Amino acid sequence: MNFIDEAFLVVRAGNGGSGASSFRREKYIPFGGPDGGDGGKGGDIIFKVNTNTNTLIDFKNKKVIEASNGTRGSGKNKTGAAGKDLILYVPKGTVIYDDISGQELLDCCDENEYYTIAKGGEGGLGNARFKTSTNQAPRKFTSGQEGEIREIRLELKSLADVGLVGYPNAGKSTFLNTVSSAKPKIGSYPFTTLRPHLGTIRGVESSYVIADIPGIIDGASEGAGLGINFLKHISRTGILLIFIDLSVFNENSATSQIKSLKNELKQYKEDLTKKTIWLVCNKIDLFEETELLRFKDEIKNSFDSHDLFMISAATGEGTEFLLKKLETEIFRVN
Repeated sequence: MNFIDEAFLVVRAGNGGSGASSFRREKYIPFGGPDGGDGGKGGDIIFKVNTNTNTLIDFKNKKVIEASNGTRGSGKNKTGAAGKDLILYVPKGTVIYDDISGQELLDCCDENEYYTIAKGGEGGLGNARFKTSTNQAPRKFTSGQEGEIREIRLELKSLADVGLVGYPNAGKSTFLNTVSSAKPKIGSYPFTTLRPHLGTIRGVESSYVIADIPGIIDGASEGAGLGINFLKHISRTGILLIFIDLSVFNENSATSQIKSLKNELKQYKEDLTKKTIWLVCNKIDLFEETELLRFKDEIKNSFDSHDLFMISAATGEGTEFLLKKLETEIFRVN
């Protein structure tokens, strides 16, 4: 699986070059003054957003990344060459943490921004800098400063307006495949979706992005299943759609599905349950109208505060209405 959403690195910016101790020596000028130049600055390590990638796989086998050092100064007041900055490209939505303290350092969301994570050391001073009226021939110079070293963790959090949450086989991938250009793998067995998928929906007045993550199972917040590993990808979304699989209604009622899923979201991060949550009952094509009315009543009695939608991702019934409501809500919030 080529989708990597986490990486651990040690980044080392370049050291500054040392200053030079040198004196001017030319014909007829046997006792020229000091002319030692400064050392060059060490290279910075910089992150830059690349909108053409959506994985951190480029960092999978990299442990230590170093920028080049500045070079030493030389005579004739020549400053050493600066170390070349090292630019690392990451997907949009990559968050960089200090791996020791856990502190968030950078949130790489602006594709036009250059995010400096480690600064190169300043170059040392040459002896020409130390000439004074009382010391015409200083031999003093300074070494370059060391570049910054950081142990960091990269975490990719996809940028989407809407997140899809549900048990395996609830029809999230079928829905995304139907309404967007995304083509997630679809099957009738658990964990068909093994990585997050993003789909762009082009509405009447605007476009928005929907994120589909692997299905969540009971106990996910304690490490069971796959979905909990990807909940970070819906942490930025404004709206969550909880997909309810009506085909297993008798085995696992709609209300119990919703309660369990909301509990797993809350256990992972309480903020997730404070988002706008809409309930989407899927697979209505399998039932008669009287049964669907019974399902609606049961859900409304327990979750009247959430908007409820009845759809069939397979046939497309009800999806157009849902998409129009999503566009209106996203346009209103933004």
